[in-house]
This record gives sequence, structure tokens and C-alpha cells, in this order.
Amino acid sequence: MELTLGFSPCPNDTFIFDALIHNKIDCEGLQFHVEYHDVETLNAKAFRGELDITKLSYHAFAYALEDYELLDAGSALGFGVGPLLICRDKALAEELAGYVGKEMPDKFKDLRIGIPGKYTTANFLLSLAFPSLQNKEILVFSEIEQSLLDGDIDVGLIIHENRFTYMEKGLHKVVDLGDFWERTTGSAIPLGGIVIKRSLPQEVKQKVNRLIAESVRFGFSHPKSGIEYIRSHAQEMEESVMYKHIELYVNKYSEDLGEEGKKAVLEMFEKAKELNLVPSTNKNIFLEK
Repeated sequence: MELTLGFSPCPNDTFIFDALIHNKIDCEGLQFHVEYHDVETLNAKAFRGELDITKLSYHAFAYALEDYELLDAGSALGFGVGPLLICRDKALAEELAGYVGKEMPDKFKDLRIGIPGKYTTANFLLSLAFPSLQNKEILVFSEIEQSLLDGDIDVGLIIHENRFTYMEKGLHKVVDLGDFWERTTGSAIPLGGIVIKRSLPQEVKQKVNRLIAESVRFGFSHPKSGIEYIRSHAQEMEESVMYKHIELYVNKYSEDLGEEGKKAVLEMFEKAKELNLVPSTNKNIFLEK
């Protein structure tokens, strides 16, 4: 049986899926046709129900619940892993940092904000921390730093490996939105998850969940096994940056959400519903056992 599978070219995703798609583990008769896309493209494909299995933002998942359910394996959750709000002007960064979670003066409301996608978890967190910042421009995540340097935007919301490179380019942090979430809720921040079509047979869904968890375990046991594959898709080619990225986003929650991870996901969904940031639904979020 062949299934379509979508994930990003970022090191954490290629690390997670390396063993699965390169037959380093027994895939029990399943084959995978892989598509690589940035997270907002994956979100859009999920809204259209195009892929059997896909990575997507947890924020976007709220809009795709009719067609998909969340696997226990493959997620990116954790502490200290949140998106960063940055800007070129150090004084502006310091001033904005004083208004996290607070009412902002009108002078800030026209700031041009570059975001990596409307339905990204990063944008959800930005809406929580700075609800007044609404002048947003959607950019590919890898273009945000350069847009700041070129003066095309005033503030940028960065994700993935850019959190390791922005300082080298003379840019300044306003706030780590993951840290804001952690201080507000005490929970890990759910960034992205792996979802699977509800319409697939239950045994197939369970098998895919089991195989992704096994692929993660293989990566943990053989961390250098997929280095050439990971490098071939990485935006930042330095091996040290790639492995910092992997260490940050691939952890115990990637192998199995567990009760703690599921609690964090539910907390995020409830917070989003309270603020009318996502639609209400009666669909079950998690893969049925």
C-alpha cells in the first residue's frame, strides 16, 4: 500500500522520517510517496485533504479536524523551542518587549510584521502575546530575516533554524513566544504535529503511528545515519546548526506525545477557542486506540 506523506525539508522532519522513507526499518508492506513543502503550504494541503499523512501546524490542525486525526508520534513540542519575534532596530526590540501580553500604544499598531503563515502556531502565539499587531505580511519563513535587513518589514516572526542565525545578521530578539507560552500556561508549546486521514483503515493508521515512532527511535540510536539526506534539504548547511535544530525540536514528544504532550495540545486548543481564533468542533483530536 502506498501513502502520500508531506513534511518540511527542515532538519527535525528529515531526521524523524529518514529511517521510514529509506527503509532503514521494516515498513511492514507500506510505501511512502514524499512531498517536501514549507509549513504553510502543508497547512493549505491539509485544508484541501490532499495528503494521507502530513506535518502541519497545531494552529492549522484546528481547521483540518474534519479530515484528519493526530498521531502520537512525530510531533514537535517542547520547552525553549518557540518562535522568536525579532527586528533590526535594537531600541524598537527593547521597547516592544515591554508590551508582551499588554495593551500597546497606537504608534506600534502600523508596524509591518512578517509572519511565516496565517495558520502557523507561530502566528497563533503572536496573536496571544501582541493582539494589537495586525499589519501582517505572509512570507516564506526563510525570507523573513532578509526582509528585515532590506527594510521591507519592521518586525519578523522566525521559526526553524533561523533562531540560530539571526544574531549573526545583526538582528535583535523582541521575545521568545515559546517562553511567553510556557510562563503563561506551564505547559510545553505544541508547534507541529503529524496527522493522518480519518478515512484510512484503523489498522493502517495504527501501523503508520508505530512506524514513525520506530523511525524516531532509529534516529536517536543512529544520529549520524541520515546526515547526507538531512544536509541535502537543510537551509543552513553547517552540521552544527542542523544538529542544534534537531536537538531542539526532536525529543520524547516526537516518539510519543504521552499524557503530558496531549495535555499541552488540549490546552492550546482550549485557549484558541476562548479567543475565537479557531473554529469549534466535536471531532476527536487524537488517534483512536
